[in-house]
Amino acid sequence: MIAQLLRELPRAVVPDLIDKARVLDNLYVATRYANGHPAGAPFEHYGPIQSAQAIR
Repeated sequence: MIAQLLRELPRAVVPDLIDKARVLDNLYVATRYANGHPAGAPFEHYGPIQSAQAIR
């Protein structure tokens, strides 16, 4: 998990960066693993809106 790695760094990390890392962590599991959603494949749950939000 990116957020955890940031918290474990020897220097303090800005809390906003940790919050952004949590977003990436949540996107990774659900899009990477086929059983990340109760029904359907990951590509069925994500589209242009989710992609744009993730990039931001």
